[in-house]
Amino acid sequence: MRVLVTGHQGYLGTVMVPVLRARGHDVTGLDTGYFADCVLGAAPPDPPGLAVDLRDVTAEQLAGFDAVIHLAALSNDPLGALVPEITHDINHHASVRLARLAKDAGVRRFLYASTCSVYGAAGDGLVDESAPLRPLTPYAQSKVRVEDDLVALADSDFAPVFLRNATAFGFSPRLRADIVLNNLVGHAVLTGVVKVLSDGTPWRPLVHAEDIAEAFAVCLTAPVAAIHCRAYNIGSERNNRTVAEIAHAVSAVVPDAEVVITGESGADPRSYRVDFGAARRELGFEARWSVTDGAAQLYTEYRDRGLTADDFGSRFVRLARLRELGERGLVDAQLRRTAPSNRVRSDA
Repeated sequence: MRVLVTGHQGYLGTVMVPVLRARGHDVTGLDTGYFADCVLGAAPPDPPGLAVDLRDVTAEQLAGFDAVIHLAALSNDPLGALVPEITHDINHHASVRLARLAKDAGVRRFLYASTCSVYGAAGDGLVDESAPLRPLTPYAQSKVRVEDDLVALADSDFAPVFLRNATAFGFSPRLRADIVLNNLVGHAVLTGVVKVLSDGTPWRPLVHAEDIAEAFAVCLTAPVAAIHCRAYNIGSERNNRTVAEIAHAVSAVVPDAEVVITGESGADPRSYRVDFGAARRELGFEARWSVTDGAAQLYTEYRDRGLTADDFGSRFVRLARLRELGERGLVDAQLRRTAPSNRVRSDA
């Protein structure tokens, strides 16, 4: 299958592309390149790619693909809260525009990276895909709006599917330090302290980046009836953990690391436990990685690849990285490149 992956030079895309290639798919990427050099260790090989802003994609660039996997987004809550208008412009409007152009170009499947954070403050009970959506942040709100708009685009020739990923964790060569498990392991390695700023009580569902990649690979070849206009939670019930439990899992893996729960940021209203049974029953997908296994992987990779405090607090934090690009004059106030390049690039 010929597949376009948006955000292929991001945290998830860098893990997903090799999984898709190993399954025999012909993969092309599309990315602005903002995080292309945010690499810990050796640079990964990339597929041929389009260096283009998501807001500038054309139907011609989408012609000939069987499927689009749409990962590209402004991808966390602090960034979305800082620039909510741009978050909705990129995450909502540009995503729906991409889907519409893909449909016009004859693309049959559109795999959309949504999020379990659409459930917001859901309490202690398990929520499945039929639960009310209560997004609390601009990032989560944008995801809900895209899902709604893609349903309106769907027809017998265009099948969108919404993969509501749990909070990602695990090693990627293009690391992110601003997601909970990756962050806690990094601080433990660098300081010896697993520091939790909230009271530690909110629930978080977690899923490894490799498991997310496998779920998308499954949806590429699943029967159309199984994915058409469907939402699937992607993760595992065993990885529904409180933030305090996640912190203690880290301390069990990183030698001599001490858990400190300060509570200084107060209670976090985002708390939800998720039921992942639909993907098991209907897609045959089972997440493999546990939180403990992911923490152990991160500890080993951070240690062996020479993680530094400077990089951990800057290059691998999305908000800090975009601020740096702005200060260097490489992106403008709308997060557009000041000297855009729309050339086709091939690295592998």
